[in-house]
Amino acid sequence: MDVDKLKAILSALEGTDVTLIDWTVGEERIKLQLGHAPVSAPVLSAPMPAPVMHAPPPAPVHTPAPPVAMKPQQKPGFTVNSPFVGTFYRSPSPEAPSFADVGTIVKKGQVLCIVEAMKLMNEIEAEQGGRVVEVLVPNGAPVEYGEPLFRLEPV
Repeated sequence: MDVDKLKAILSALEGTDVTLIDWTVGEERIKLQLGHAPVSAPVLSAPMPAPVMHAPPPAPVHTPAPPVAMKPQQKPGFTVNSPFVGTFYRSPSPEAPSFADVGTIVKKGQVLCIVEAMKLMNEIEAEQGGRVVEVLVPNGAPVEYGEPLFRLEPV
């Protein structure tokens, strides 16, 4: 099996509840088990008496509070996010130009990119019109559900 195919499968399954997949294509077969085996319920026995405390508990140690994380500064505009886990592509093929580059003005419903999930090519469209200010993911990179792909500003 091609390592890139295996990486794509693992990437697509990451973050899902799938625990077992058995896949056969031609003479190739792959069986993946993700997650943990189910934990059996503990065996209950007769109740045990509570332990006797002979010494008082140690005094709590006061440690300084961790610094409060600063909220990242919100940039103007809005983002187009990935609707699922997959691989991000900026163009329909390696030789074709990108659907949208920085500075491109797009209309509502215009295709911005493709996210491949489980060998299906899904076109991601702009939910509203605007100018592409940032492309947030490199071409060919894996993306997670809800991950921002583009930042646009209204025009």
